[in-house]
Amino acid sequence: MTRYSHTQLVRIFGVLLLLFAGGQSARAQESFRMPVYADEPAPPPPRSQAEVKQLLAGADEAVAKEDAAARPLRIVLVAGPKDHGKGEHDYPAWQEVWPRLLKQAPNTEVETAWEFPSPKQIEWADVLVFFQRGRWNDERAAAIDPFLARGGGAVYIHWAVDGQGGQEEFAKRIGLASLGGSIRYRHGEMNIDMHPGADHPIARNFDRLDILDEAYWKLTGDPTKIDLIGTSIEDGEPQPIFWTVERGRGRVFVSIPGHYAWAFDDPAFRTLLLRGIAWSARRDVDRFNDLVTLDARVE
Repeated sequence: MTRYSHTQLVRIFGVLLLLFAGGQSARAQESFRMPVYADEPAPPPPRSQAEVKQLLAGADEAVAKEDAAARPLRIVLVAGPKDHGKGEHDYPAWQEVWPRLLKQAPNTEVETAWEFPSPKQIEWADVLVFFQRGRWNDERAAAIDPFLARGGGAVYIHWAVDGQGGQEEFAKRIGLASLGGSIRYRHGEMNIDMHPGADHPIARNFDRLDILDEAYWKLTGDPTKIDLIGTSIEDGEPQPIFWTVERGRGRVFVSIPGHYAWAFDDPAFRTLLLRGIAWSARRDVDRFNDLVTLDARVE
C-alpha cells in the first residue's frame, strides 16, 4: 500500500481542487443561464413544459428553416456598467451569456459592444440590442437615425429606455423613454395583459404574462403612437410594458421587464425577447424557438 507524506497529500488535494474548480468554470462558460440571481426576493417558480409548448405552438418550421438559411442574421449586443445590486441590471453577465445562446441558432452572427456600438458594427448589424442604462444625445441620434432609415432593427430592454436628459428626442425613436428620477416604478409581481398585442406576431399565444420584475411608467412620449403589446395595472391604470414602433423602414421593440437576472432564464420572457429581436430584423419570429428552453427555468 502506497504511503504519502503530509506534503504530498496537501499537493494532491490542491490539484483536485484546481481540477474541480476548472470543471465548474468550464461548465459556467458553457451555460446559457444567467450566473447570479438576487438573494431577495426569491426567484419565481419555473414554467411548466406544457406552458412553454403552448407558447411556441403554431410555428411554421419550414418558414423558420428557410429564414435561417437565407442569409446570416447579424446582431450586436450592447451592455454597460452594472448599476444595481446582485442579480439586478446585470448587463455584463447578460453580455457574456447571450452571445453563446444566440449563436446556437443557425446562421446567426453575434458581436458585442460596450456602451455603444462602433460605426463599423452599426454598418454590419441587422439589429442592435441594448441592455444598459440608456442615454440619448446628438451623437447617438446621428448613428441610430440612418441605421433605422436603412431598415435596421433595435431592441431596448428595461433601463435602456433612460434618455438621461435626452428623453424627448429618444421617445421620437423608440416610442416612450424615461428621465431617471421623474418616472414611477415598482418591483414585484407583474400581471401583464397581452391582449393589446393579440394580432402582433411577437405576442402569438400570449393572453397574459405573470412575471416577477420591475415596472416603469409615467414615461416621456405619446402612447398613442406606439403599437402596444402588453400592459400592467399601475396606479390603477393600464401602463405600457411591451411595445413596438416602426420608424421609416426601421423597427424597434421595447421591453420594460428585464430588471432581475432570472427574467432572461424564464422561457416565456425569452420567447418574447427572441421574437422581438427577430421581428425587429424583419426575420421569422420563430427562428430562435430552439433556444427558448436551453438551460431555462422550466420543468
